[in-house]
Amino acid sequence: MSDVLEARNINKYYTNGKERLHVLRDVSLKIARGEIISLLGPSGAGKSTLLHILGGLDTPTSGEIIFEGKAFKNLSQSELSGARNEAVGFVFQFYHLMPEFTVLENVMMPALISRTADRRKQLSKTALGLLEELGLKNRIKHFPGQLSGGEQQRVAIARALMNMPKLLLCDEPTGNLDSENGRQICQLLKKLNLERKMTIVLVTHNLEVAGFGFKVYNITDGKLAAA
Repeated sequence: MSDVLEARNINKYYTNGKERLHVLRDVSLKIARGEIISLLGPSGAGKSTLLHILGGLDTPTSGEIIFEGKAFKNLSQSELSGARNEAVGFVFQFYHLMPEFTVLENVMMPALISRTADRRKQLSKTALGLLEELGLKNRIKHFPGQLSGGEQQRVAIARALMNMPKLLLCDEPTGNLDSENGRQICQLLKKLNLERKMTIVLVTHNLEVAGFGFKVYNITDGKLAAA
């Protein structure tokens, strides 16, 4: 099984006044294609920072990220943005849906940049198919404020899948949900992994949620270790 993503000796510092915070400490990680990897740790341990670096949303102070054989640091900003938009999907704890747009419009949003009208018709069909697959067929004309938390998170997952990414990065995707809705989201991620062979990295502080991963890693004080 080939590696889709590799982190090599990642360090991340933040400066807070005169204090220099060492958030990630020599983190190395290989993620094979088709795996679900769980990153488990308490708030402030560095989980989300690592996830953002893995997805190219943030840059390490030192070390490098290799995605499908290419080092992020060797890509231009436009190349990195293109790779991120086309090959990586993000799911966040707080959904980040646009309240003034319908469910269908929110899902289509990542794929609408620089697309022709004819192409947009096809994108609409793709978005409708995703929403039906995720049990939201009857919600396409609703606005985010009219949905439950579990429904909003499923919309966010559909949006993340819109460009058929090779890698799905999930930052506390069950953090705002009750236990039942949380389990449903985890089952949905498992289904996507099985049916689409999608590689998933899941950040969580919840031991039960982390258990959905093929491999579980603990992050404590910026250090990564196999659970």
